[in-house]
Amino acid sequence: MGSWCFFRGALTSFGVKPRVPLALFVTPLSRDAAPAGVRVKRYSQDTGKAVRGKSVCYHLPQRTLLKIQGRDTSPFLQGLVTNDMRVLEEPGRAAIYSHMLNVQGRTLYDIMLYSLTEEEGVYDVLLECDSTVTDSVLKHLKVYKIRRKVNISPCPELSVWAVLPQQSESNQDPGKPEISAPDKALVWEADPRTLQMGWRLLLQSDVDPLDIIASCEKGDTEDYHRHRYSIGVPEGVKDLPPGVALPLESNLVYMQGISFTKGCYIGQELTARTHHTGVIRKRLMPVRFSSAVQQLKEGAPLQTSLGKPAGKHRAAFGKLGLSLIRTEHAKEVLTLKSSDDNTVTLKASVPDWWPQDAKIK
Repeated sequence: MGSWCFFRGALTSFGVKPRVPLALFVTPLSRDAAPAGVRVKRYSQDTGKAVRGKSVCYHLPQRTLLKIQGRDTSPFLQGLVTNDMRVLEEPGRAAIYSHMLNVQGRTLYDIMLYSLTEEEGVYDVLLECDSTVTDSVLKHLKVYKIRRKVNISPCPELSVWAVLPQQSESNQDPGKPEISAPDKALVWEADPRTLQMGWRLLLQSDVDPLDIIASCEKGDTEDYHRHRYSIGVPEGVKDLPPGVALPLESNLVYMQGISFTKGCYIGQELTARTHHTGVIRKRLMPVRFSSAVQQLKEGAPLQTSLGKPAGKHRAAFGKLGLSLIRTEHAKEVLTLKSSDDNTVTLKASVPDWWPQDAKIK
């Protein structure tokens, strides 16, 4: 069924016009600032009151970029990702979060998609993924490329940065920092998952973000991961094991990473059926351990104080972590055993960026 949906989706590339206007209202950047073959956009600075001297840049070497270029780029990806590629054709929308699923509806890869300049009907997209699975992502894309007019290539000359405000109200837009040299930023967009994840900055590897973001300072990448875990945002194969994680249990809806109206894509059938039943009994949640843990197996079972199954451990960073928890036990103190047979207690929390109607008993 998944394969049939993919091929049915492929028909959109033959004479079917997208329902969203293609006008992007962008100004091309200097060609000298971009690597060969990459067209870029100048992004508006008018996305909120600028906050100066209150941002930290984190280099993310664990994230890498692929370039997908060609007239069939959008319909090609439309049949492979959970989000709607047409969103990138809307004015002011240059970044989306998404997952690629297998035919059983389980997550293979969590990705970011960034649109670059449209020129003569050719659409370029940069795909950000976990660097440890770059070859697997390339292989997955090429399996379904068939006769599509797209070119797919790695971009080792580019680097990924996360920019976070040092202090901000949890659910208030802190304001996008100003950049002094927009021509050096290939992409400078708000992280589409949640306001609390700040902004994504894509640069050539030899460009220092401190040269283009006023009063910004560099931070330790480990602090970036602590921040993610503290607010419950998964990223990469450690947090979302390929072929294991389910997208709705992983809060893909809350992170604006899925469309239920776009039509068919690989893994869509099970995902849509689960969504329409309205029943999700487990969710990936941020947890805090009673002590720093180092020897925890992925998938280690969680239990309540009465010994009832309560979920599974997913990943940990010091005293912080992510666990897949049965919502009926989400407010209880839970336990699990480490690899050395020590018992550790943990407590889950409901992130404040989740919707107010999130059903946690």
